[in-house]
Amino acid sequence: MAEQLQMVTFQLAQEFYGINILDVKEIVRVQDVRAIPNAPSYVEGIFNLRSEIIPVLNLRKRFSLKKSVESHEDELLSGFVIIEVDGMKLGVIIDRVSRVVTISINEIQAPPQMISGIGAEYIQGVVRQEEQYLIILNIRNLFNPKELQKIASLR
Repeated sequence: MAEQLQMVTFQLAQEFYGINILDVKEIVRVQDVRAIPNAPSYVEGIFNLRSEIIPVLNLRKRFSLKKSVESHEDELLSGFVIIEVDGMKLGVIIDRVSRVVTISINEIQAPPQMISGIGAEYIQGVVRQEEQYLIILNIRNLFNPKELQKIASLR
């Protein structure tokens, strides 16, 4: 029996991404985000989640993706995925939450060098699903230790 992973999937621009469910703490609706002066361009700001200050990151800016045209339904399905990297909770803005899917490790293919402008270092692999690819993000590679330190200092 092949080992399986559960992935929380979401949409950013026209692509579908997955994060290992073990790295996802929760999914929350869009909150009021307070901007922070002198923060890196991909840091939208911070928000308060049950008395915990959480930095909010915009992967669309991090990956230089264009904003897609949103419908009212997209607005209802947008929000933040709360992930934990090296003991720090981060909110990641998503365009549209999709669903939790189970994939077999055997289905994961090595990432091509470039997918939609995203460097391969951020990608753990890709899985073909029906008409599209699910891009599996390696959240530990999204931010280097210096960036994480800077983000932590914003709180």
